[in-house]
Amino acid sequence: MKVCKFVAFGVIIAVLLMVVGNLSSESVDNQYLRIHIRANSNLDIDQNIKYAVKDDVVDFLTPYLVNVNDKDSAIDLIQSLLPEIERVCDSVLQNNGYTYTSRAKINTEQFPTRAYGDFVLEEGIYDALIIELGSGEGNNWWCVVYPPLCFVNKNDNSSQNIKYKSKLLEIIEEFFN
Repeated sequence: MKVCKFVAFGVIIAVLLMVVGNLSSESVDNQYLRIHIRANSNLDIDQNIKYAVKDDVVDFLTPYLVNVNDKDSAIDLIQSLLPEIERVCDSVLQNNGYTYTSRAKINTEQFPTRAYGDFVLEEGIYDALIIELGSGEGNNWWCVVYPPLCFVNKNDNSSQNIKYKSKLLEIIEEFFN
């Protein structure tokens, strides 16, 4: 019995080492779809409009994302909505007297480590909805589209439907099943 436990423990350690060895900041994290809104510049007026755009984009996307159950579906949905997302952004810009426009796309980019309350996303390469306002050279705002960490109404219970996954736990559970 001791030998069996020792072998199982050894296998778990080996799996952990393989998983950790395969993790790097150069790999794409396949669980999350992030959002990155880049301001035109670092002037206060451009930084302020970035947050107004963010609010309207979140309001626009929230009803669409409510029933999305996986990242691939979120990407497909966002991809199909890119022209509408740009219209939402451009409307905010135009209604506030800005002459530049926006560009929205899905891309893979490097993100630094970021905490969202008690939840931390490590530095790495992530798929993301990228929105550039004007030149897109100013400071940016980023969050997570899927699971919808930035798209949750704090006044409802939809945040209880967010599911976090652990690849390591999935591997261990698969090993023992």
